[in-house]
Amino acid sequence: MKQGQIDLGSLPADFDLQSTLESGQSYLWWREDGADYERVYGGDGWYLTTTQATGEPGVIRIRQVDGSLKWESNVDAEEILYERLRLHDDIETIREQSPADTVIEEAYDTYWGMRIVQDPPFGSLISFICSAQMRVSRIHAMQQSLRNAFGTPIEFDGTVYHAYPTPEQLAAATESELRDLSLGYRAPYVAETAEMVAGGDDPATVRGKPYEDARKWLTRYVGVGDKVADCVLLFSLGYLEAVPLDTWIRTAIEEYYPECDCGSYTETSRALRKRLGGEYAGYTQTYLFHYLRHREQTAE
Repeated sequence: MKQGQIDLGSLPADFDLQSTLESGQSYLWWREDGADYERVYGGDGWYLTTTQATGEPGVIRIRQVDGSLKWESNVDAEEILYERLRLHDDIETIREQSPADTVIEEAYDTYWGMRIVQDPPFGSLISFICSAQMRVSRIHAMQQSLRNAFGTPIEFDGTVYHAYPTPEQLAAATESELRDLSLGYRAPYVAETAEMVAGGDDPATVRGKPYEDARKWLTRYVGVGDKVADCVLLFSLGYLEAVPLDTWIRTAIEEYYPECDCGSYTETSRALRKRLGGEYAGYTQTYLFHYLRHREQTAE
């Protein structure tokens, strides 16, 4: 087993692992203790994910404790963690470019240190296709079912895990097999999208396109609309200006930014991006999403 730690004091700004991984950005990490996502900031629990970034399937286990991000893995994980958790992001500078209004300041203050994740494009694409009209726990369960059914086994620290399936592994699955994993109506979407990617239609090739062109390009995948495309662009492909318009953000528009409601997704997204600071609007959107969702849940 390989082990290491990253001194969080060496980063450009504060970092919080729990809010980063429990804020609805990623369904490719999971808590080792299996606990529901109840606490949302400052925890020291272990989280796991898998990787094939080094050419061999690997398991990465991390926790935040004593001012460090400690990791254990069967591969050298430090560079992967810097990329997946965007540890180089200077969120002090990013925050300075957000508008100074009360709800945004409260969101940043409450979850300060949260980063935008940068998940592998294929896993991000499939997981957000699965996310439609689903509770967080069910989305995670679907991804684990896909791993266990189709992913490559990895033995790590006395336990057998499974890597997230490759496009080829998932393309070989039948719609019936996917429905047996409780994917429901999403099963054909996952099957057909996996076939597209396995055939060479890699979502990572969208990098470098202008943002709105990239969003339109991603909607060619089966089961991908504008919101899912924006999630993949923001949480995987580095388009930090993307603002996925989900229920919580539309509520924020209604309550705080009604002037941004322009009718269509494209025009509303364009107006909200400008209102939230442009280049890094996706960061501000993610802080708002996490803050407003948890505030509503704790008020119930």
